[in-house]
Amino acid sequence: QVQLVESGGGLVRPGDSLRLSCAASGMFFRIGVMGWYRQAPGKQRDLVAWVTTGGKPYYSDSVKGRTFLSRANINHTVTLEMNSRNRQDTGVYYCAANQGPGTMDGSDVWGQGIQVTVAS
Repeated sequence: QVQLVESGGGLVRPGDSLRLSCAASGMFFRIGVMGWYRQAPGKQRDLVAWVTTGGKPYYSDSVKGRTFLSRANINHTVTLEMNSRNRQDTGVYYCAANQGPGTMDGSDVWGQGIQVTVAS
């Protein structure tokens, strides 16, 4: 059974950068797309960035231009780097993955979530 372990997060100041990492561990055959969702206080969970098995990243409009998502298939790790954080980036970030060939909508593995708070 595969597990996603997240690290990073915490309190950051507006304008600062932040790095979140997610590593897949356990027994599994393959990992397809991997990415990050964000749930702001009182709002639904939204997909912010994801990356294919070939390493091609995609970004939501809310983070595009100040975010970089990378993937290392050798250890099934994805790293999210966000610059110029603002208060709208506050929320719980969830790493997710699809063990099949589908999209992030079909994510069947989730991390526990990690809190990110942007405040001065």
